[in-house]
Amino acid sequence: MNALFTIAGQEVRDGLRNRWIIALTIMLAGFALSLTLLGSAPTGTVGASSLLVTIVSLSSLTIFLLPLIGLMLSFDAVVGEVERGTMLLLLSYPVSRWQVMGGKFLGHMIILAFATIVGYGAAGVAAVLTDEGVDPQTWQAFTAMIASSIILGGAFLAIGYLISTSVRERATAGGIAIATWLLFVLIFDMALLGLVIGAGDSIGSDVFPVLLLANPADVYRLFNLTGFDDIATLSGTIGMMGEASFSTSLLMVVQVCWVLLPLSIAGLIFSRKEL
Repeated sequence: MNALFTIAGQEVRDGLRNRWIIALTIMLAGFALSLTLLGSAPTGTVGASSLLVTIVSLSSLTIFLLPLIGLMLSFDAVVGEVERGTMLLLLSYPVSRWQVMGGKFLGHMIILAFATIVGYGAAGVAAVLTDEGVDPQTWQAFTAMIASSIILGGAFLAIGYLISTSVRERATAGGIAIATWLLFVLIFDMALLGLVIGAGDSIGSDVFPVLLLANPADVYRLFNLTGFDDIATLSGTIGMMGEASFSTSLLMVVQVCWVLLPLSIAGLIFSRKEL
């Protein structure tokens, strides 16, 4: 266990030395503050609190940004070390491959979580300063949004590790990572919409939400935009997605599964990989 935390600490130190942590935190805070300050203007018109508008805006931003960050942090975590020859050096110490994988993943999760909490937390503070009062349910939704954002990033970190352990060249891993981001963030929903239009009534309101669970970005969207009544009303979530009857607990479990399953497969592949 000490080896796992040692490797995680080294990843965090590398992130500090390479300015990854600072860059990610500033980027997330910049986007979040911009959305908060720009989105606070119409709150009086729509009768919603500034923090509520911030939650809706950040949820939409997160679907595009956190998956990309997760993949960029992890796509070369294994294959890059193998190409540079440092993986063999690392494995020459008394550590198992599972400890190496788990330690590197934990370190990247710490980096991602820190940047998300600080960046989005700054937006939350700004939203509160521009609002007269925030009810407890809105605070609960904001906290759940930050937690689910970290888990979404963790899901794509795990997918990035799966990519990194499955290929032999860093360039190939980078190309697959970009294609994966496009698939889950853009192409999947377009293809699903085309399927619904083409199939008609055969894809009913019971089948459509289940298909959404096959995409971690859509699970995140369902959790944050339909799990709380005020947010669902403000975001205008309508149609089949608005009719999804999944509980927030179930959606959170599915999100966690999207972290554990790819990471477990990646660990299995790495344990059998010839270096």
